[in-house]
Amino acid sequence: MAAETGSTGVQRKSGVLAGLSRRIENLSDAAFAYLLLSPMLLLIGAIAFWPLFRTFTMSLHADALYGSQQFGPFVGLDNYVALLTGDIDAQLTRPFFDLDQPFRSALTVTFIFTIASVALETVIGFGQALVLDREFRGRRWVRVAIILPWAIPIVIQGMIFFLLFQPGVSFLVEPLQNLGVFSGTPTVNSVDSTIIIIIADVWKTSAFMALLILAGLQSVDRSLYDVARVEGASTIQRFRMVTLPIVAPTVIVAMLFRTIQSMRVYGLIETVSSCSTVPSLSCLVVTTFSARQYGTAAAVAFVTAAVIALFVTVYIVGYADTESEVF
Repeated sequence: MAAETGSTGVQRKSGVLAGLSRRIENLSDAAFAYLLLSPMLLLIGAIAFWPLFRTFTMSLHADALYGSQQFGPFVGLDNYVALLTGDIDAQLTRPFFDLDQPFRSALTVTFIFTIASVALETVIGFGQALVLDREFRGRRWVRVAIILPWAIPIVIQGMIFFLLFQPGVSFLVEPLQNLGVFSGTPTVNSVDSTIIIIIADVWKTSAFMALLILAGLQSVDRSLYDVARVEGASTIQRFRMVTLPIVAPTVIVAMLFRTIQSMRVYGLIETVSSCSTVPSLSCLVVTTFSARQYGTAAAVAFVTAAVIALFVTVYIVGYADTESEVF
């Protein structure tokens, strides 16, 4: 390897590696950070995008006619066209999209579950976080009580709520039936089962929202509240003008995590009711794949991923807007 003398009289090594080393030394802090993260990003990208690419490739083929075959003939986007137009609903256990029976079609059930559960969990979790952010006697035990449902496995959670609304077992069913809230067998009725599953999900994951929002609340500078009190701001005004703008980015991130999880709901449905009663997008993927309808299952899975990506994009845009307003 040859050496060259710089303007300062110090000899510098020349060559490919030496030139690359000098380029790295001249990088900005941000570029150097991205360089260090690049191996991890490439690995995550390969793990995340290869299954997605494989699923899309599978969705471009027809369902195999024989059980020994994984793929049928290449059909292009026909599976997606049939799925979105309803031509394929006769082959599915439940229709993919049908506004006439929203609690029987996979897309509308998933949307109803996601919107209702995430909205309720955010409101309840925010309230719990506001309580836990205050100093009071026994706060440690209250935190344990709030977090405890989140630690319960999903199978046990599902059985709890199945028995809680099971006629002849639970004391709640008959009074609710007399009020006209539930039918005779709530866990086999699509509307009643969807409501029960939403309640079960809110009961379990409100603690998750509370923990994330509590972390955001504890990052608020307490002197801002003192200034607001001196200015004569009421409790509601302090919440609206101080707490909410600062905590909003944390709330959006928490809602993003919960939305992604809710869009993939499957286990809770199977333990409380069944996928045949409450169809979701994940349920539709599992049932069609189990029936060896690989092309259809892949198309449903890819559409599900696209819908989740759309929700993520909306949240990211909202997060960027709140960040710019706060800072």
